[in-house]
Amino acid sequence: MLEPKVYEPRTIKYYFEDFQPGQVRETAGVTLSERDIVEFARVYDPQPFHIDAAAAQHSFYGGIIASGWQTGCIAMRLMCDLYLLESASLGSPGIDELRWTKPLRPGDTLRLKMTVLETKISRSKPQMGSVRSLWEIFNQHGEQVMHMTGWGLFARRRE
Repeated sequence: MLEPKVYEPRTIKYYFEDFQPGQVRETAGVTLSERDIVEFARVYDPQPFHIDAAAAQHSFYGGIIASGWQTGCIAMRLMCDLYLLESASLGSPGIDELRWTKPLRPGDTLRLKMTVLETKISRSKPQMGSVRSLWEIFNQHGEQVMHMTGWGLFARRRE
């Protein structure tokens, strides 16, 4: 599992202009243990198939699976490590679509692929722009376990 990071002042490397439609960024993998899954679920999504091995064995899933929200949190962390913490990010107005396409199981190793779909400069605030992207999470077998599309806001580079 990923270790917590202490926030440190950062150097900005990526601005709105550094995102172009079709551009792809990918991360290395992170592996989840059953303990990681159960600890997250006990706090945030305590459904039996996330926290109870015996109940999960008799569920539709046939064993412990991670909460989809944990998968989303992992995606966010991977994006932060990949580029967001070094970007002129101004946050996000939200996501357009989120799908969990395959259960995430203990021992799975996740990697993230981000593809820029569209960019546009704000008409009302031309010092910033919006980037629409597709985030996909894949397991160690190359199977997609989650995808989402959404918008990020970034400051423009000062000329």
